[in-house]
Amino acid sequence: MPLAGSDTLFAASAIDAARPMKIVIVGAGYSGIIAGIRFLQRVPNIKLSIYEAQAGVGGCWFSNRYPGLACDIPAHCYQLSFHEKTDWSSFYAAGPEIRAYLESVVDKYNLRPFIQLEHRLTSAIYSDATGKWNLTIQRPNKNLGVEEFEDSADVLFTGMGSLSRWKWPDIDGIDSFTGTLVHSANWETGEGDHNSPWEDTVRSWKDKRVGVVGVGSSAIQIVAALQPKVKHLCNYVRGKTWIASPFLGDRAEAFGMGKEESNYQFTDKDKENFSDPAYYKEFRRDLESQLNSIHVVTLRGHPVQEGGRAAFKEEMLRRLASKPEIAEHLIPDFAIGCRRLTPGPGYLEALCQDNVDFIPTEIKQITPTGIETVDGKFNELDVIVCATGFDTSYQLGFPVIGRGGVKLSDKYKPHPKLYLSIALDGFPNWFQSLGPNSAVGSGSLLILIERQVDYAVQATLKLQREHLKSMEVKPEAVEDWDVYLEHHFSKVKPFNFFNNIRTNPIGFQTVFSERCRSWYKQGKEEGRVVALWPGSCLHAARALEHPRWEDYNYEPLNGHTNRFFWAGNGTTVAEETPGADRAWYLSEVDYPPATPAPVPLH
Repeated sequence: MPLAGSDTLFAASAIDAARPMKIVIVGAGYSGIIAGIRFLQRVPNIKLSIYEAQAGVGGCWFSNRYPGLACDIPAHCYQLSFHEKTDWSSFYAAGPEIRAYLESVVDKYNLRPFIQLEHRLTSAIYSDATGKWNLTIQRPNKNLGVEEFEDSADVLFTGMGSLSRWKWPDIDGIDSFTGTLVHSANWETGEGDHNSPWEDTVRSWKDKRVGVVGVGSSAIQIVAALQPKVKHLCNYVRGKTWIASPFLGDRAEAFGMGKEESNYQFTDKDKENFSDPAYYKEFRRDLESQLNSIHVVTLRGHPVQEGGRAAFKEEMLRRLASKPEIAEHLIPDFAIGCRRLTPGPGYLEALCQDNVDFIPTEIKQITPTGIETVDGKFNELDVIVCATGFDTSYQLGFPVIGRGGVKLSDKYKPHPKLYLSIALDGFPNWFQSLGPNSAVGSGSLLILIERQVDYAVQATLKLQREHLKSMEVKPEAVEDWDVYLEHHFSKVKPFNFFNNIRTNPIGFQTVFSERCRSWYKQGKEEGRVVALWPGSCLHAARALEHPRWEDYNYEPLNGHTNRFFWAGNGTTVAEETPGADRAWYLSEVDYPPATPAPVPLH
C-alpha cells in the first residue's frame, strides 16, 4: 500500500524540536508588554521584535499626560496578575505612576532589547506564497528625517488599542483660534517637554481663561485638575453623564473613608500592611472580586442597576447642591454604564466653584479669540482644551492587506467583524489585543488582555509544533460569533438557539442598547456596539481559555499532506542531546490532592 501524502512522510527532526519562528508585536503598551513577556517565556526558538511608534513604552499612559490623568478603577486592580505593586500611592493611581509601573515591568522581564521605539508600522501585507506578513516600518533618520525598512513575521500580534488615534472635534473655525489650542490626547502646549509634569505646562495659566470642551473621562479629570490653577474655566458639555461614587465597596470603612473622601491616599501604615504577602493577596483578591461582581449593573432593569442609578443621582444632587441647575443638564435619563462610567474625583466640586461656568449649550463656532455658542453668547478664551475623544472606527490609517488582496479597511465596513475579538478571516497568522469588541463595560480589562495574549501564544505554538504555514479562522465561525454578539447587544431580546432561553442568561437587555452618545458605538447615540465584549470580563476569560481549533483552516508548511508530519523521526530532543534529562516527565507530575470521594449523582 503506497504512503499517503508527499514524498517526505515525516519531518526529519525530533517530535519536540521547535522550528524557528519570527514574531512581531506592534505596540508597547499593556498588550505589547504582556505579549513580549509571554511569547519569550512560552514559545521556544523565536526571534522577537516589538515595534512602538512612540518615544517610550506605556501606550496610552505614555501618550496621555493631560492634567489630572488617572486610572478610573482601583490601582490594585489595574496591574498584571503576575507582577504586583504594593506601594500604590492612592486608590486611583495617577498616569505617571502607572507609566512608571509599566517601565518597571519592562525592566524586570528584560524586554528593552526587543523593543524598538519610534518605529511606526506603515503597512502589513500577507504573502500567500510564503505564509508570512511583510511589514514596512518607518523610523527616524538623522540625515533623512525618516526612513522606511522592511521586515517579515510568521506571526503578527497587534496591541495598538482602540483609544490610540485621537482626533480634533468637527467645530467650525477651530483652525482660526490664536490662543493655545491643545488636545487632551496630545498634550502639547509649548511650555514643557514630554517628560515634564503637567503642572509645569500650566504654571503660567493662573491668569488665563480656559475652555474645556467635553464631558468624557478625560474632560472630567482635566476640569477638576485645572480649576484651582486658572483664572476662569468654561466647561462646554454637549451630553450627559453619570459620575460614579468612588468604587471601594466593603473596603471603604477599613480605610476610614466617608463620602467626602474622593480618592484615598494610602498611608505608610497601609503600605506596610501591603508588604505582608498574605495580607496583600487577600486585599487584592477581595477588591478585584468586588470589581468583577458589578457586571449586573450593565443589565437594564436589574435591581443593582436600578439601585445604583438612584444612589448615583442622589450623590450627584448632593455634590451639586450649590448649583442645582447643573444637575438638570448633567444627570442622564439613560442607565448608568450606557457610556463609560467614571468616578471623577473632584469634578462636581470644581463645577460649583465661582471661577467655573458650566455651559451645556451647543458650540456654534470657534473664533480667533474664543468660543461662540448657538444661543449667540460668546466667551473670550486664552486656552482651549479639546477633550473630545478618539477615532473609534478601527480604521488604522495604513494598509493592512490579507490573503488574496483583501483590505482590512473594507472588512471593517460597515462595522468590524472578528472572531472572539482576536482573529479575522482572510488574515492568517494575525492576532489582536484590544481590537474591536475587546473592551469591557465593567470589571478588570487586564485579565482580558492577558487571556488574549495567552490565546495568541497557544495558536503560535500550534503553528510551530505542527509545522503549519498558516491558520485562518473560518468565515462561518466569524459570522456565528457576530450573530452571537449582535443578539447580546440587541434592543429586543429574542428567544434564540440555546434551548429556547434568552441570549443573556440572566434575562435582561444590556444598557448599551439605550440611546446615549458613547465611544462604545463609535461616538453615536444609537447603532452597533463596536467596542465591548459581549459579556463580563470573567466571561471573556473563560471564552478565550480553551481555543476551538476546529474553527480554523490550516495550510501545511512545505507542502506536506500527511496530518502526522509533525510526529517527526520517532525521537525527542532529549534523546538526541547528550546529557539531557530523559526522565523529564517526573518533573512534570500532576499530584492529585487527597480529596473525599465525590457524591454519586442520582
